[in-house]
Amino acid sequence: MTVPCLVLLHSPLDTPRRWESVAEELRRRGGRALRAEVTDDDQPPYAARYVARASLEIANAAPEPPLVLVADGAAGPLVPHVGAAQRAAHRHVSGYLLVDALLPQPGTPTREELLAAQDPDGDDRSGAERPRPREFFTDPLPMVQDWPDAPCGYLATVPSSTPCARLARLRGWSVSEGADGSDPAVLARELEELAAGL
Repeated sequence: MTVPCLVLLHSPLDTPRRWESVAEELRRRGGRALRAEVTDDDQPPYAARYVARASLEIANAAPEPPLVLVADGAAGPLVPHVGAAQRAAHRHVSGYLLVDALLPQPGTPTREELLAAQDPDGDDRSGAERPRPREFFTDPLPMVQDWPDAPCGYLATVPSSTPCARLARLRGWSVSEGADGSDPAVLARELEELAAGL
């Protein structure tokens, strides 16, 4: 069986740097990893710009399928659309992993509404490396249809992700909680284990 390439999608609230050492660790362990870097999604439509750039980054790198898309934080609600772009390009997506992320949900058009539905006490804006204006959180997200189209997993590394991890578990996803999100070796191991279980 071919080892899937883990495509690391950083949160639009953070810089691509978050996944740099994790990608290196995955490669050191003999895995395949690709880091998509999105830095030009700084004006509306934010979500569409992120999806377009991430998809272009993947296309330019031309990783050999199968792919597992790994969405961190605020990239979680966008992962179905990055996956759809891969399918349109005939690149097989064998799974999705969400890390401390809100879950994609049909009929919820903004990040603010997703946060209210999935974690009413949460604040998706705290600690952002890339501060965003209010319209980022009220920017309409693309509609989610026919997703998930592959198995999914959820990795919760911070206590604030517990409500979303609970929702992922209710959806029947593989869930891992309590990993040290600041340690690249731990993150790499957890991602490999979840990917292997998809």
